[in-house]
Amino acid sequence: MVNDTTRLLGLEGVAVTKIDTGNNTPGQGPVLYLETLDPRARACPACGTTATRMKEWVLTRPRDLPMAGRVCRLRWRKRRWRCDHSRCPRTSFTECVPQIPARSRLTVRLRQAAGAAVADGGRTVVQSARDHGLSWPVTSAAFTAYAARVLPAQPDPVTVLGIDETRRGRSRWAFDEAAQAWKAVVDRWHVGFVDLSGGQGLLGQVEGRTSQVVIDWLQARGQRWKDQVTHVAIDMCTIFKAAVRAALPHAVLVVDHFHIVQLANAAVTEVRRRVTVQVRGRRGRKGNREWELRNRLTRSAARMHGSQLDPMIDDLHALPMKIGQPILDAWNAKEDLLDLLALARMHPERHVIAERLFRFYDRCAASGLPELERLAATVQTWWPEICAFLRTGITNAGSEGTNRVIKTVARDAYGFRNPENQRLRTRCATTRKSRGHLNPA
Repeated sequence: MVNDTTRLLGLEGVAVTKIDTGNNTPGQGPVLYLETLDPRARACPACGTTATRMKEWVLTRPRDLPMAGRVCRLRWRKRRWRCDHSRCPRTSFTECVPQIPARSRLTVRLRQAAGAAVADGGRTVVQSARDHGLSWPVTSAAFTAYAARVLPAQPDPVTVLGIDETRRGRSRWAFDEAAQAWKAVVDRWHVGFVDLSGGQGLLGQVEGRTSQVVIDWLQARGQRWKDQVTHVAIDMCTIFKAAVRAALPHAVLVVDHFHIVQLANAAVTEVRRRVTVQVRGRRGRKGNREWELRNRLTRSAARMHGSQLDPMIDDLHALPMKIGQPILDAWNAKEDLLDLLALARMHPERHVIAERLFRFYDRCAASGLPELERLAATVQTWWPEICAFLRTGITNAGSEGTNRVIKTVARDAYGFRNPENQRLRTRCATTRKSRGHLNPA
């Protein structure tokens, strides 16, 4: 008989026969006594024969999710049946239902809720274990099983692929007796592959930062998957460049312009520090105008108000010639490079790109500063990839955002000892949006 309490409990295959609300300890709910409702529970799990002879009664205490905010204690009185099939290896068995399997002390939905709290709720294993009253190993196993069920075995094809690395922790080394040398057991780097054209998020991670591991991951996707990749966004890393050229020769490489701007700002900072040490004989400090302008020098002039820009240039002119002029030349070269990158997504003509590129090269050559010459050489080396960015406007911002989530997960967990667990946790955290768990609707 199905009563209202059975419907409220919602455990398929069992019915509530009695409720004991007396002598409740603080924080504990009532005791619910259950009986088996599903007739399929009498079928032998080995041969499938329906049993007719009962051997004994068994009382179990499975744990379940709280009901109406209260932790209910379950007492399931079930039968142990004899299997009458002559060829069956089992002589007896106890009743079991889909939500409470045999030899299980936890309901299936409690395990799923604990695993989903880690994979989709953003909680750590420790926090989910405390919230559900479970141990760390049980919650970790529940998360692994839940992740294996919700994560796709293979990512769907992508059009624009992002590749970037992130540091996972310290390296671990072991001494190889055969080679008489130390070898890395755990690498400190993870390389991630991100879908920049769709919403799949992090497609996968590999341990190490070498061309071979990137090539192996791409080759494992299959030729049909690789043929659909048209563009690959990377930072200025020759390792990724060589791997993409080997595994995806048809794809267009696009360099992330944020790293180009970072190099330009680093060149300005290096010039400022070098001339300060050469002229003043020490590092810059408060009272030195070039040091006080250090943050404003790395800001884009297009985002500065005239009340900030004009006084900065006047202050640089007022400094000693050996300090102010090199810093001003480096700042102008940086702005020329930013003007060149600003042409992205504007479908510029070739002569417009050529004019701004020549102005940047001419400024670097005329300055005679080694920092600017090195910056110009880097731009020349990566010019095909930079030009692809100007034509397409593709950036690797999605990979950088994914790396931020990866680092947040690692900090919340106080680090990971097992790289495989870390990759599984980070992939769950970075694919929640594609699986519909970050949609407010």
